Amino acid sequence: MLRHLISATLAWLCLAGAAQAQGFGQRGGTPGDFDFYVLALSWSPGFCALDGDRGRNREQCADGAGLRFVVHGLWPQYERGYPSDCGPGRAPSRMAMSEAEGVFPSEGLARYEWRKHGTCSGSAPADYFRDVRRARDKVAIPPALAQSERDRSWTVLDLERAFVAANPGLRTDMMSVACKRGVLQEVRICLDKDLRGFRSCPQVDRSGCRARDFTVVAPR
Repeated sequence: MLRHLISATLAWLCLAGAAQAQGFGQRGGTPGDFDFYVLALSWSPGFCALDGDRGRNREQCADGAGLRFVVHGLWPQYERGYPSDCGPGRAPSRMAMSEAEGVFPSEGLARYEWRKHGTCSGSAPADYFRDVRRARDKVAIPPALAQSERDRSWTVLDLERAFVAANPGLRTDMMSVACKRGVLQEVRICLDKDLRGFRSCPQVDRSGCRARDFTVVAPR
């Protein structure tokens, strides 16, 4: 009995440690009460190769779309964990949604990101979407990724260094690379709350891809 109890306790601690390493969400929270932002840039060819068969991704993953990095979201973060779904907030008006055009790959994703993350920003929908655009425009995509035309193998460090070289002030401890089943999913870059500069984010940095290398799938 004691042996089973000890085993169960150790298993729970391992799971808790893994969840902590990956970051943990806190549903609810006070809008505007957070420490920094994470800009998540999804590598569209990899995302579509893994998850693009879902109906809500039809625009992003349509044949010939040719998308590369697209905005997944701009996420308020705590130093440890993050808030989400911070109350109903105001539903985005058509005018507010116009601010999201050309930023997110689909209106459905923009509305989802507002509900889950934008409501925690403390901003009105239009202002939040303008901030998403500001954050996206602050990050330069490395030429090797902006122009890639064939599948290529990368290591996490090489990809992070490519972003560092393209973005003055960015360091490898200010970002993480996410992969799934050996394919690049997205790059997450940490920004100050006022979006003026990059900043370190130890928990986000530690949550990155653990694979030795991964494939950056070329646009189709």
